[in-house]
Amino acid sequence: MRADFNGGAMSSDFGALLLQGVDRQTGLIERLASAIEDWRHPSYIDHSLTDLLRQRIFQSACGYADGNDANSLRHDPAFKLALGRAPLDADTALASAPTFSRLENGLSRKDIYRLAQAFVDAFIASYASPPPVMVLDMDHSEDRTHGQQELAFYNRHYGSHCYLPLFLFEGLSGKLITAVLRPGKRPTGRENAAIIGRVLRRLRQAWPDTHIVLRGDGHFANPALMALCDGDDQLDFLFGLAGNSALTPRAEPLLARARTLHEQCCENARRLQQTTPAATRLYDNVAYQAGSWPAAYRVVLKAEVMSLGDNPRFVVTSLTEPTAEALYRDLYCARGQDENYIKAVKNDLASDRTSDHGFIANHLRLFYACAAYNLIHSLREHTLCHTELAKAQPMTLILKLFKLAVRVVQYKDRIKLHLPSRCPMKGLLHRVTELMYLARPPTPA
Repeated sequence: MRADFNGGAMSSDFGALLLQGVDRQTGLIERLASAIEDWRHPSYIDHSLTDLLRQRIFQSACGYADGNDANSLRHDPAFKLALGRAPLDADTALASAPTFSRLENGLSRKDIYRLAQAFVDAFIASYASPPPVMVLDMDHSEDRTHGQQELAFYNRHYGSHCYLPLFLFEGLSGKLITAVLRPGKRPTGRENAAIIGRVLRRLRQAWPDTHIVLRGDGHFANPALMALCDGDDQLDFLFGLAGNSALTPRAEPLLARARTLHEQCCENARRLQQTTPAATRLYDNVAYQAGSWPAAYRVVLKAEVMSLGDNPRFVVTSLTEPTAEALYRDLYCARGQDENYIKAVKNDLASDRTSDHGFIANHLRLFYACAAYNLIHSLREHTLCHTELAKAQPMTLILKLFKLAVRVVQYKDRIKLHLPSRCPMKGLLHRVTELMYLARPPTPA
């Protein structure tokens, strides 16, 4: 008879081990850590910058949005094992909340700038070869503040004191390119052009022949961003456009045709006792140049007539080949998917948990959520691509895949992980871990 009292310890965050495998393959956190200049004295360092970022980003990706969660998770065996430490040794505890507070408040503006560039470099490195076409989706999102945070201004559109971060995604794949935490005031065209211009220069250095389409809603339709596209034959834009006293009357003839057609369709449907159509839409093109624009551009008119009334819409673009209907319906309306990407970063990964007094510290907290999104996207794209979770939202992955109990048993020469015997995802987890830990990390770009 053999008795063994080393029963191990339980953890409810198996996802930290999955994220560690994804990070090994992508090298994202190592790239981010190299962008920060370590100002700490070597004699007092217990945790490297790479370990600090790994711990905090893994926590964010597993649903722990607050830095205070580190006070209990620093002893969690799964997180310790994910950072390469003995899971059950008392002297291998991870960093605590005060350590992360010092990290966040110790960064400089240059560190934040290099981190933003590191995200762009990680996006470029995620492609084995230059893509022929990419869509750069840009949008701002409200980040409400509830205290005396630096640069938290009142925004009349949202009716709150807030930050207004800018998120840049690749519209075809959903990959995050980079993000910028901004003050709560409305951005100017020159500010948007300065941010997008720096990103484009980085992308052009790696992909000189890739055709890039800038896509955004109406507040990006300004001459500064349009001028960026005029000097590059492989760069186009597609922006929403608000109606004005000069443009709206030009849509009236098309609206009149749409009203007549809608009335005829409704009358025919009532005569045949069928359901009346919800809306009637017609599309057309006009050449238009506002007073501040550098040139005249193609404007697509959408004349939509519904039972609730008229709904004219406008889009301005430098694209010439797609038809008006295809350009608006298939290309511009697809911009709505960008809202889902932002929702995933903001609601599922708590990018709006910017409660520190300092603006730089809050910017780093935004980057925690962005890095967590990148790791989860890589996990879905490469490892879960043929499973039921291939297109799952981050919160779905957290609840179904990450929040699984695991028993960690530590021996002198090995460590064993035991999943529940009736775990519904057990077969998938064995396949996932085999794929991640047996695959070689990609060659750095």
